[in-house]
Amino acid sequence: MTTNKISSIIPVREWLLPVAGNLTLQMLFLGICRVAFMSVFTEFRNDNVTDILGIEFLSHWYFILLFLVMLVAMWRLYRQPRFCTEDSVTTRQLIQSVVMTLFVAVMTIGGIRGGFDPEQRPINNKDAKEYAPHPIHSALVLNTPYSIIRTMGKSAFPHLEYYGEAEAESIYSPVHPAVPVNPSHPNVAIIILESFGSEYSAYLNGRPEEKGYMPFLDSLMREGLTFESTFSNGHSSIDGQASVHLSVPLMVISFFTSHAALNEVRGVATELRDMGYHTAYFHGADNGSLGLDGFAKSVGYDNYYGRTEYNEDSRFGGDKDFDGMWAIWDEPFLQFYATKMTELKEPFITTVFTASSHHPYHVPEQYAAVYPEEGTNPIHKCIRYTDMSLRKFFETASRQPWYSNTIFVFTSDHTNIPDHKEFSTDMGLYSAPIFFYDPSGEMPRERRAGIAQQIDIMPTLLGYLGYNKPYVAFGIDLLNTPSEDTWAVTNNNGIYQFVKGDYVIHFDGTHTKAAYNYKKDWLLEHNLISDPALRPTFQSMERTLKAIIQSYMQRMTENNLIVRE
Repeated sequence: MTTNKISSIIPVREWLLPVAGNLTLQMLFLGICRVAFMSVFTEFRNDNVTDILGIEFLSHWYFILLFLVMLVAMWRLYRQPRFCTEDSVTTRQLIQSVVMTLFVAVMTIGGIRGGFDPEQRPINNKDAKEYAPHPIHSALVLNTPYSIIRTMGKSAFPHLEYYGEAEAESIYSPVHPAVPVNPSHPNVAIIILESFGSEYSAYLNGRPEEKGYMPFLDSLMREGLTFESTFSNGHSSIDGQASVHLSVPLMVISFFTSHAALNEVRGVATELRDMGYHTAYFHGADNGSLGLDGFAKSVGYDNYYGRTEYNEDSRFGGDKDFDGMWAIWDEPFLQFYATKMTELKEPFITTVFTASSHHPYHVPEQYAAVYPEEGTNPIHKCIRYTDMSLRKFFETASRQPWYSNTIFVFTSDHTNIPDHKEFSTDMGLYSAPIFFYDPSGEMPRERRAGIAQQIDIMPTLLGYLGYNKPYVAFGIDLLNTPSEDTWAVTNNNGIYQFVKGDYVIHFDGTHTKAAYNYKKDWLLEHNLISDPALRPTFQSMERTLKAIIQSYMQRMTENNLIVRE
């Protein structure tokens, strides 16, 4: 009888489950890490990622501590396989181990399926809506590994046929017809504000008794064109860029991180370039940050001005104006923007994307006392700083020869930290400012009834400027659409949110699960889906939404985002 200890003869119950389980968990963990980290490093590949992660680790030290405690607990509580001799493995133990393994496997499958009924099927991501009162809570029901497994190998843009092709086109079409040319050819300056939400505006938020955090922009809005309800179409910077420049909303995943990014596209800058406009994009971060230089080129901008170009211009402060984390501070970079526009040949279309109202929510040292912390919301001081920077930009711009012949378009890339409950709802989290300001006064100056969204900016501009060719844009021309026909669409955790008139519906791709009168029920607490008097309204909204989704999915998969001659 040998007494040598060998690790290759451990009872099945001692090695099969730990080894198989650990390998599975390790592979799944590595897969999740790969997805998460690749997403982060792809989006921020040209930024100072190590500094960003370092700041985040320090800001959320309690999560790091919790993670370490969990690791220690797992190590201490894990039952280590015991080594044994050949003679210690009995037939009875082998049978017990096999039976236990089979039992655990059957119970695991039953647990995954939710039972043993042959007709019962595992839940889908959209089924989370059955257990969460609002889409924003879906993440509490789902988890990242489950979502990855359920979506693995599936197309981001599924083929949908709610209607026949002709019927779908009759309900909704993103193809806009040519319009008469505007002989004046005014310039266009699009200003995308990092993390601004409508909540920060005293003019927009409906609380005249409360102060806002963007007084200068409020003054421009009172002299410009805005709308009763305004929304972003996504929840990240790249979502906002696609919505503004291409009139492409977030429907499933971010357009520019999907395979559809290889499709042929024509943005508002591309179309205006065909009309003789000069094009330039400005962002004060490192060139390549967020891939914006490549994005700008793909949507029609011939020139890109980033941190590199700012540093090369001896008229400005160079890297001493760098915020140490993300980009050149907004105040000096917006002055650079005004100066460079004066050097462009008219007509031109430019875009500037601000950066200072970004985590970790700092302002330049000389403004620390001017814009102190306000309550528990650290972004407020940054909103005030950027608003001041825009006031100084307009002081400079108003002295330039191009100013009176320029239409300024304002929006944000997405919203951020809310204080009020109504801005924390599924709809409130997309409540972003959108307005047009025309110093010449030729564009209407009013706050109109109706709804506006980021994807409406492109068709509104092209309609006003007289683009005389058909083009594809998922939004609408706000200047030539009755207020009752305006709408907005978003996708929140896999649930489509469609706003029209006084109502918003939540649609899971198959059925409308909830409906609210958002003008009376700001917190979306009273689901009206069962109200028979409102059923025709909700059915009409669902019909339109289905046609929009169907057109979107088909055009993404068929590379049909432009009008081909």
